[in-house]
Amino acid sequence: MRTLLLASTLFLAATAVQAQTARPPAQPTPAAAAASAILTPERVFANPSLAGPVARGVSLSPDGELVAFLRSREDDVDVLDLWAAPVSGGEPFKLIDARALVPEAGQLSEAEIARRERMRISQRGVVEYSWDEQGRYILAPLEGDIFLADRQGGAVRRLTETAADEIDAKVSPKGSYVSFVRDQNLFVIDLATGQETAITDDGKDLITWATAEFIAQEELDRDTGYWWSPNERYIAIQRTDESPVDVIPRLDITGGGASVIEQRYPRAGRPNAVVELYIRDIQSGDRVKVDLGTNTDIYLGRVNWAADGQTAYVQRLSRDQKRLDLLAVDPATGRSRVIASQTSRAWVNVTHDFRALRDGNFIWSSEESGWRHLYLHNREGRRLRPITRGDYAVKSLNGVNQDTGEVFFTASMRDGREYPIEQQLFRASLRRTGDATAVTPQGGWWSASVNGTGTAYVGNYSDLDTPPQSALYSMDGTRVRWIEENRLEAGHPFWPYASRKRTPQYGTLQSHGETLVWQMVTPPDFDPSKTYPVVMQVYGGPSGGGVRRAWQPASTQLLTEAGYIVFRLDNRGEGDRSAAFKQALYLKMGQPEIEDQVVGANYLRSLPYVDANRIAMMGWSYGGFMSLMALTEPKMGLASAIAGAPPTEWSLYDTGYTERYMSTPERNVDGYAASDVNTRLDNLTGRLLLMHGMADDNVIFENTTRVLNALQERSIPFETMLYPGQRHGIRGNDRQLHQWRTYLDFLDRTIGSRAPAAE
Repeated sequence: MRTLLLASTLFLAATAVQAQTARPPAQPTPAAAAASAILTPERVFANPSLAGPVARGVSLSPDGELVAFLRSREDDVDVLDLWAAPVSGGEPFKLIDARALVPEAGQLSEAEIARRERMRISQRGVVEYSWDEQGRYILAPLEGDIFLADRQGGAVRRLTETAADEIDAKVSPKGSYVSFVRDQNLFVIDLATGQETAITDDGKDLITWATAEFIAQEELDRDTGYWWSPNERYIAIQRTDESPVDVIPRLDITGGGASVIEQRYPRAGRPNAVVELYIRDIQSGDRVKVDLGTNTDIYLGRVNWAADGQTAYVQRLSRDQKRLDLLAVDPATGRSRVIASQTSRAWVNVTHDFRALRDGNFIWSSEESGWRHLYLHNREGRRLRPITRGDYAVKSLNGVNQDTGEVFFTASMRDGREYPIEQQLFRASLRRTGDATAVTPQGGWWSASVNGTGTAYVGNYSDLDTPPQSALYSMDGTRVRWIEENRLEAGHPFWPYASRKRTPQYGTLQSHGETLVWQMVTPPDFDPSKTYPVVMQVYGGPSGGGVRRAWQPASTQLLTEAGYIVFRLDNRGEGDRSAAFKQALYLKMGQPEIEDQVVGANYLRSLPYVDANRIAMMGWSYGGFMSLMALTEPKMGLASAIAGAPPTEWSLYDTGYTERYMSTPERNVDGYAASDVNTRLDNLTGRLLLMHGMADDNVIFENTTRVLNALQERSIPFETMLYPGQRHGIRGNDRQLHQWRTYLDFLDRTIGSRAPAAE
């Protein structure tokens, strides 16, 4: 279950400036200068976007001369074009115009629709792209076909034009080939000759090549099923057999009718797809099967290559996810050996922190110290030394400069200890264990994409007064150029509403020996002598956390404009924090999280300006589950709750996610029973609004219909809003506007101006 939060809006705009040191950019004071327009749902979900031009998927060309990024069209925010900006300066220019190349968007295949749903891609046009390692080409899939942009001449070449979709397209490392998946098989085009070759040819029905299976995409954050070796000699290829997986008939209900989808969906405790790995020798055409062990009931976590292309590194995760083995594989024979392992009493996380180095050593992260940290290993898997240390968690390995011995990573920490509400880019030494130093300044939320040589990075920054901005920086913190400055000033789409944007307050609460962070936003013209209703926004499940000293989403301002205090608390299990903090929910999802939210609700009721009888909760996906659990917890005392696309009985959800945190239904009978929403419905403390997409292939619609049925059997009134054709998220301005009108109407009737007076 990749995190899906409530609708939010990002804000970016472009300009170019001279180089200067990285720091939070100065902004005009909105309250002093902006107009006082009231933000409405009609304005949030309309074109042009309040965000202005938004840079997505920003990357630096391998030669360091060009920055590429995706930007929404001004006439349609749901369509992306590919843009570029010279590092040396000058205005950004459009590399690929999606509408010019493909004026009319066709119907995507079900495989590509499902893949984009797993990747949380809702736009059309150019939604992804990739460079070759020399920076000569940019490959861009567009509406099911593949286009190749030549850097030197600027020409855009169409490589495919077929009825079928070409998906997961890549340029090989040296730029000799383009590869892609079509009709469940892998194909390669030789760019010198134009010759197309089928690498596999027996993919059909329940056999698929070179595509990550459902669980890998949804729960292991792996979106590909094939991997080129750096020298282009080999391709490692996944083969998936879905025949063991149960068929779950799923109604796909749209505005034009309904169809039954025979979906292969691996529910908790039931069989998974069988995944195998093969390696194809491009020179000889030979293919060997990789020895993944005798037990086929495993997960293929990651595949990486050694720098010289002579070894493939495979991360093999046990079905119960308590053991992660690193295998070294001979690509010529497929023989493997385990060179390192990680174990846990709860679960081992699979990350993207593996990095093979030129000297044969590699970096790999582990949580065995109680915190996720980076470690250096030799080619035989023996751990040489820690790279990072301290009471904080490394969130991601961002880059390595192998010439200087510097390692760059993202974390939320100050002075060697965790500081969850901010995030920065740090550097540590590959050659000795020591304290990390900050690359970016404190005060907000940074994310970064470091180039392959570790000499520059694309930095994205926001804080409470600064909408998200992106720029190119050298590793000493010097800003080379803006990509999207997004300065909040007159002319910015959000400027008319800026003066009514309230600054959040932050604080901490204690629960079961852990420190919980919270944030609160009060309405415009807030008067502490009055009392206000509160909306508790929640996700609550395993995720990156939602309490951040960063630019706040437009949805928060919609709620404050309606007169609500907006409160968010990151409970145990939520956020990239210590292993103990995350594993508190092991085998008992819905219990420690609600205990912590009760602490938050009690704190709210202690405040003189909070109306204790008018507190509601709203959340989507795991947040929808939390809303249902909270509304049926008498200690919460909620007046109402909105539950969107909620898992309501964990045996209905998939293997990879559910078994990681809850084991199987057979081995954890009590835990599954305690988290079944239907057994708690007699304890409802307030009014309920249930929402769900009627084509949801992730949290199957059955999760909601079983609650509808149980409530009706109990003759308990409730409200429902269903979205034909929508999957796990509600897409498009029109439907999102309807969604938020529904939210606000329900809240107004249950805790707002139209709510009945408390008895």
